[in-house]
Amino acid sequence: MLDNFLENKPLFYKEINRARMPSAFKFVQGAFKIPKIIHLIGTNGKGSTGRFLAQMLARGHSVGHYTSPHIFEFRERFWMNGAVASADALETAHERLIKILPPEIARSLSYFEYATLLCAPLFEGCDFFVCEAGVGGEFDATNVFDKRLSLFTPIGFDHTALLGDTLEQIATTKFNAMADAALMNDEMSELCVGIARQIAAKKGATLKFASQNLSDDDKNEIKIYADKFGLPEFLRSNLTLSSSAFKELGFSLNLANLGALDLSGRCENIAPNVTIDVGHNEMAAQALVKRFAGKKLNLIFNAFADKDIKAVLKAIKPIVKKTYIIEYETPGRELATAQVKDALRQLDMEFADFADVRADEEYLAFGSFYLVEAFLKRYRGAK
Repeated sequence: MLDNFLENKPLFYKEINRARMPSAFKFVQGAFKIPKIIHLIGTNGKGSTGRFLAQMLARGHSVGHYTSPHIFEFRERFWMNGAVASADALETAHERLIKILPPEIARSLSYFEYATLLCAPLFEGCDFFVCEAGVGGEFDATNVFDKRLSLFTPIGFDHTALLGDTLEQIATTKFNAMADAALMNDEMSELCVGIARQIAAKKGATLKFASQNLSDDDKNEIKIYADKFGLPEFLRSNLTLSSSAFKELGFSLNLANLGALDLSGRCENIAPNVTIDVGHNEMAAQALVKRFAGKKLNLIFNAFADKDIKAVLKAIKPIVKKTYIIEYETPGRELATAQVKDALRQLDMEFADFADVRADEEYLAFGSFYLVEAFLKRYRGAK
């Protein structure tokens, strides 16, 4: 059983093993017909950018989209042709994968590494494979796949223990995964653009901003769709990159019959007074401040110790009325509740323990996938 197999694998790790995944992939690449990936790399916006593109491609083609992590169920990471993969499909993929991997290699792979390799049998034969990187770029587990296109979303500070303490280090390891053809989100910082251009020149890759692929008619298509679904600014930007990628793949842009974004937790309004967002870093906080400019919301929050907690809270403070600290368990990681409270005191932000949601107040549950999962279970259980 896949669930039993994954139970013993670590969800988190403190360093990236650079040899393990390439060694395992040698057994996989010849065993399955894997489409070249459209590789999503960046700090924020990978999930929504990838899902917008997958939804566009699914109108006429078979497509798989791999994203991470999940909120409730492991299978949420795998989307095929308009729906989350079934438990049976994943079980079959696991049976096929485990047969071709030497037992010692299968045991050694991390949770994320094994999940990534499951895409090979699961998405075998698909026309397109949209693949989101986990952490970083060049040493990420997803970088073993052959690539047809790289898409770079905005890059900022996150996972510094693994990727480096400076934006230059973080951007370099991400852009080093660049394919022969690459597109960048128009919101990329000047520093990151400079690094991207240097790496593209070294690799002989074609690198463009998203908007360079789009005509005035295309931009109008994007505006009409974004207005129709009330997309906040950052999702409009992500849609622009997806649309540019769709054109880069040789298609004409037509968003008239494209449905709403089919992905939970991305600035998602789950009730008239409740929004959830899994951004959990300073860049995401800044995007939410733009989204809720002029409003004051009750923030439901907590964080892990490896986050720059004070920077995140300082960034989101302009839209916060009061912070409610939610407690939850995560295997292998401890919440930094004491540091969160210290940061709130230093920033002179009022806080209390989370109890429930009142109908006459507006709330934003903002943090990791684990926070959103814990909040949704309590919120739905109370209804």
